[in-house]
Amino acid sequence: MSMNDPLGDMLTRIRNAQMRGKSTVRTPASKLRGWVLDVLKAEGYIRGYEQVTTDAGHTELEISLKYFDGTPVIRELARVSKPGRRVYAGAREIPSVRNGLGVSIVSTPKGVMSDAAARNANVGGEVLCTVF
Repeated sequence: MSMNDPLGDMLTRIRNAQMRGKSTVRTPASKLRGWVLDVLKAEGYIRGYEQVTTDAGHTELEISLKYFDGTPVIRELARVSKPGRRVYAGAREIPSVRNGLGVSIVSTPKGVMSDAAARNANVGGEVLCTVF
């Protein structure tokens, strides 16, 4: 069975694992998922991730979630641009999350980056998700 929104699936897995208090969560591997996880790690929302191979030979990403005093560091994780409705923004129109306390993850021609990095590089692109 094919998946319509792989990135949305990964974000939902992260949200579900944090609600259950899990320390790690696995998701099928892809380049886009890895790039988004790189931004989450750089911004301090996850401990890290590593690529593992299952017994069936499929590659998966094992994400180490981050907690502070027993509560998840990620309070809100929302998909913005969806397969049915793509959302694009120029360098000056990239939305800020909670007055700059959160992060928008943007797919630009220069790669997947945070909203602040995209503004500094003066590039716009597809707003993938927001994190707070």
